[in-house]
Amino acid sequence: MTLKPLPAIPDDRLCRITVLNRQRLCKIDRKSVALFCTALLRSLGVPDSTLTIVLVRAREMRSINYRYLGRNYATDVLSFSYGKLKVEGVPFLGEIVIAPEIATNQAVRNKISPDKELRKLLVHGIVHLLGYDHETDQGQMNRLQTNLLRRKFFPNSPSLMQSKAT
Repeated sequence: MTLKPLPAIPDDRLCRITVLNRQRLCKIDRKSVALFCTALLRSLGVPDSTLTIVLVRAREMRSINYRYLGRNYATDVLSFSYGKLKVEGVPFLGEIVIAPEIATNQAVRNKISPDKELRKLLVHGIVHLLGYDHETDQGQMNRLQTNLLRRKFFPNSPSLMQSKAT
């Protein structure tokens, strides 16, 4: 599957991204996260939308994972879609919850930057909100994620996250 160039989208159709940082282990540039998600949604052809990104500690992620999915462990990212809900007339795609400390640990294991890992998790979460499911499809979601992460504007965008240890 290859992504075809998308038609230009008028600037008045902008994404509304809310970024809530409820952890202090990793430094997050909330504006850069919002800009990254806006660029991603525009590239996917869904610019007139809104979503919320919530960054939490691992223990809160474990609690959320258990409460909503019955899984008693902390995971890196969870996506919660709200169907056809609209906020001020704009489609609300849902919420993405990310644990930056888990992302940082994964980045170390995978020998990549924490910033790159956060980008992967944001792409993963947004693609889920758009209806893809890697647990049930035939690899379409993974191929789409790989293609999106190769797009030129992603690597050149400002840094989203830095571990406080760096």
